[in-house]
Amino acid sequence: MDDLKELVSSVESEDPETESYERTETEHKLDVLERRIDDVLWYQRIGDDATIDQVTIVGPPPANDTRRLERTGNRVKVPAYVFAPAGLDPGEKRPVLVFAHGGVHANFDSAYANIVRELTGQGYIIIAPEYRGSTGYGQDHYELIDYGGREVDDTWAAREWVVEHHEAADPERVGVLGWSHGGLHALFNAFDHPDGYACAFAGVPVTDLVARMGYKEQAYRDLYEAKYHIGAAASDDPQEYRDRSPAWHASELEIPLRVHATRNDGDVDEIEIDRLIEAFDAHDKAVAVEFHDDAPGAHAFERIDTAFAKRSRGRVYEYLAAHLSPPNENPFGELN
Repeated sequence: MDDLKELVSSVESEDPETESYERTETEHKLDVLERRIDDVLWYQRIGDDATIDQVTIVGPPPANDTRRLERTGNRVKVPAYVFAPAGLDPGEKRPVLVFAHGGVHANFDSAYANIVRELTGQGYIIIAPEYRGSTGYGQDHYELIDYGGREVDDTWAAREWVVEHHEAADPERVGVLGWSHGGLHALFNAFDHPDGYACAFAGVPVTDLVARMGYKEQAYRDLYEAKYHIGAAASDDPQEYRDRSPAWHASELEIPLRVHATRNDGDVDEIEIDRLIEAFDAHDKAVAVEFHDDAPGAHAFERIDTAFAKRSRGRVYEYLAAHLSPPNENPFGELN
């Protein structure tokens, strides 16, 4: 406890002029501590209903040279969570979901416990990668961020790991899902690996970084312009930002996709969702879209515990079940 108080005190005394993207060593230490505390919450919230494992996989070498790994060809170590139904018989193959968390810099914290419990209850095995740039793993992992770039390959690496190493994983029944930044991961994984996924779901997804940089404040743009990240503004290198934007790759969709969003989002502006839908339409891609005008909960409308959220998640679960055939029923089927 004294160590924690010392850490908090040191953060409070940091220079208030420090830019948001220039995190201090103390802040990174606090992230690690918070991550470890949250691990305990995972076991408290779903430990009776699911098994929880933490594994380390590898993604490709970093896109930048700040960690000196690119020159040596070293691949990036990526932590990941694996959740499975309690009492799972390894002889019985189960469908798999690759679940990417949101946030520019964030992690797969226990705020997702309600969704993980609902999915494992249906019989899914879940793997959730803490892709490069995630918080709670120190400064090096944080500064390996590659938004819309090789971080997406980390999510694919999680898919490859689970179907190879989990005895109950069915490689023919794998889906990918995520919300916000995780929705971007789901979209790019669907585009890049149509043979690896049976379906994809993207909730309130980030879709167009060029448009996004236009309506966000400079403090947010700084996260991308940092020297260890893209290192340039969208106005200086728009093609680089397009390359990292799913809306500019809509022609590559070949598998079933469902997208949920709301116009009162407050984080992902409707212009990004409109841009994505228009791009799919332009390329004659059939996509199931549910676009609300004023969903309660805004950006988080589908991840909270309101009746509206449960009905909406129930429709997501019905969609996933149609393509992945889990053994147990959707818990919210009666609400729809």
